[in-house]
Amino acid sequence: MTFWEAAAVLVAGVGAGTINTIVGSGTLITFPVLLALGLPPVTANVSNTLGLVPGSLSGAFGYRRELAGQRRRLLRFGLAALLGGLGGAILLLALPPEAFAMVVPALIAVALVLVVAQPWLSARLRARRARNGTTAHPDGGPVLLLGLLLASVYGGYFGAAQGVLYMSLMGLLLDEDLQRLNALKNVLVGGVNGVAAVFFLFVARFDWTAVALIAVGSTLGGLLGAKIGRRLPPTALRAVIVLVGLAAIAHLLLR
Repeated sequence: MTFWEAAAVLVAGVGAGTINTIVGSGTLITFPVLLALGLPPVTANVSNTLGLVPGSLSGAFGYRRELAGQRRRLLRFGLAALLGGLGGAILLLALPPEAFAMVVPALIAVALVLVVAQPWLSARLRARRARNGTTAHPDGGPVLLLGLLLASVYGGYFGAAQGVLYMSLMGLLLDEDLQRLNALKNVLVGGVNGVAAVFFLFVARFDWTAVALIAVGSTLGGLLGAKIGRRLPPTALRAVIVLVGLAAIAHLLLR
């Protein structure tokens, strides 16, 4: 790897760490760069996953204030994320690269619709519960847990826009501030990347130079993304989620 190639990977890592902390889809920045350097797709995907782990941790650290009082959710959702992430990592090595090519853009599109419609849908759900005299499950119930598990399987497999999936599910089924949900999302992404990385260390091929450069860049980007993301009002954060999700769909359909 030349100096300029290394610099490109490092800068991509900073960008990926930043956007991952704010919403997700940082893989769309680093993965194409690794492919452009000549790494095979699976090797690039594995190297990218390993390198983004420190960025997930620094992003979660930057959002630590918003995690206060969410320990129960962290434990409950974290277990689903770890199991799903491991399952997705296994699928990455077992299935052909084209396996999710058609379903992923549709999945992200549905998630974006939920993100846009979330305020209206949440209001309708609250009104319905008021009429029926019921209350919302504080942790979203089994439906949210199953949704997060499936989103984590996808995250362990590829990961682009998994943050969009998490935010759409939690935003719809939890009566919670969007920034606190974003803090949860960062921890879940970190768990998925972490368990997939441990699995890949033992069974997959990766490029240590690329891993190290992305790790350094994503760590810095995670801290930067937390500073930016925590200042965004809910409407702006929702707009960023939609824009990133649309970019992910375009990238996946046009590649």
